[in-house]
Amino acid sequence: MATTEQRAPAQAEKRQHYGITFAVLAFGTLSYTLLQSLVLPALPTLQTQLHTSESSVAWVLTAYLLSASIATPILGRLGDMYGKEKMLLVVFGGIVLGAVLGGLSTSMSTMIVARVVQGTGGAIFPLSFGIIRDEFPAERVSGGIGLLSTIIGVGGGGGIILGGPIIQHLSYHWLFWIPAVLSFASLVTAWRFIPESPVRAPGRINYLSAALLSGWLTALLVAVSMGSIWGWSSVRVLGLLVAAAALGVLWVRTELRTDHPLIDMRMMRIPTVWWTNIAALLFGVGMYSSIVLIPPYLQTASSHGYGFGASPTLSGLFLAPNAGAMLITGFLIGTLTARFGSKLLLVAGGAMGTASFAMLMFSSAAEWEFLFATTVSGLGIGLAFAAMSNLVVEAVPDTQTGAATGMNANIRTIGGAVGSAIVASILASQTVDGVPPLRSYSLSFGVLAIAFLLATAAAAVVPVQRWRAGSAAAGMEGAVPDEVATRGPVPRSVLS
Repeated sequence: MATTEQRAPAQAEKRQHYGITFAVLAFGTLSYTLLQSLVLPALPTLQTQLHTSESSVAWVLTAYLLSASIATPILGRLGDMYGKEKMLLVVFGGIVLGAVLGGLSTSMSTMIVARVVQGTGGAIFPLSFGIIRDEFPAERVSGGIGLLSTIIGVGGGGGIILGGPIIQHLSYHWLFWIPAVLSFASLVTAWRFIPESPVRAPGRINYLSAALLSGWLTALLVAVSMGSIWGWSSVRVLGLLVAAAALGVLWVRTELRTDHPLIDMRMMRIPTVWWTNIAALLFGVGMYSSIVLIPPYLQTASSHGYGFGASPTLSGLFLAPNAGAMLITGFLIGTLTARFGSKLLLVAGGAMGTASFAMLMFSSAAEWEFLFATTVSGLGIGLAFAAMSNLVVEAVPDTQTGAATGMNANIRTIGGAVGSAIVASILASQTVDGVPPLRSYSLSFGVLAIAFLLATAAAAVVPVQRWRAGSAAAGMEGAVPDEVATRGPVPRSVLS
């Protein structure tokens, strides 16, 4: 059932220029994504200094992604109900608190708690997308969402580049103190410059849905991350997988039956949204897993038969072309979309990711191969992130833009959580004296290539739908996508 949004009466005061709003949102998004990835080059250091295993230290990323996957729909829904600007301030406050906890942590348990708190910042995406929808001129919404989506990837790559020098010349604590300052600055500027949205979506939080979502994601990720340790055929792993499947089915049924779903499953049935989200899940697997794999490979001493013995700083610089390529696509995405269309860009992005990691699967003995692969994959991911957001924006009513694009970002996060747990499990399964063999990395690169290949296939079957011009003015009541309008009656699943 579609949520009825209410807009406050037109206010006498003039609202600020949307460019100021976007600048604040972009700074906040960059701060959050830096915090997300700064720790990745430091994972080997954290493993040593916190006296833990490789599979355990992977939970520094996995716990963060799991928290974001759960918090995003809940906090996004609260933003729709009580105000996106208010909830954005709460989110930035949580990010600051989590960063401070991380800066003070001296044990793995405290670190994981800190990362769970930081992960609640994932709600910045649906809140920001919703604010863009509410504040931007209609013709600027797609471009704003596309550019902000690209910044997500740029921040992730930039964090890896900066993380190396910080861990090498300071300490891992500064991986959190620096983002804490940036996040606090984001909190202040958001409070000062982000206007409160006049749009509200009355309702309530379905806590049963939230509990079921948390349950099946946690069961799935624990099973995947511990499979190599407990044994994939062990009772504990199989029991967790069965529990994840059962809770997942219950969650979907609950969401379909409630009047106040966290995630509108009927909207998810729209073909463009469905296939774009499938691609998002697979792109999430590829992107997040790659930033878990590449730094430790590069930092491994060549005496083990592979690796370059790179410092954390140098291993981060290997990923600089990745971030640079994403930034370039962000500035060009408007022109590229107008010329080629979002669907073709999404297909091209998947193909680039496939080629990059297929090459590393078979050959990873030279530095230039990693530089080439990260550059090409960066271009592909940059294209794909912006294209996915624009495809979803074009396929749903204006009143569901924030929810739909937020869910797309959330699905990428879920894919990243699953993918990073899978590759961490592969690396940990055959470790000798704390170092995975080359074949484990080759297999992991192959998993990434398959993920991008499947993402390309999903992108190829995405139907392009656009809502009729003028539908927003009519309140979207009875509006139908152009493509659907040519084929007769519209299913209830599309209109809801």
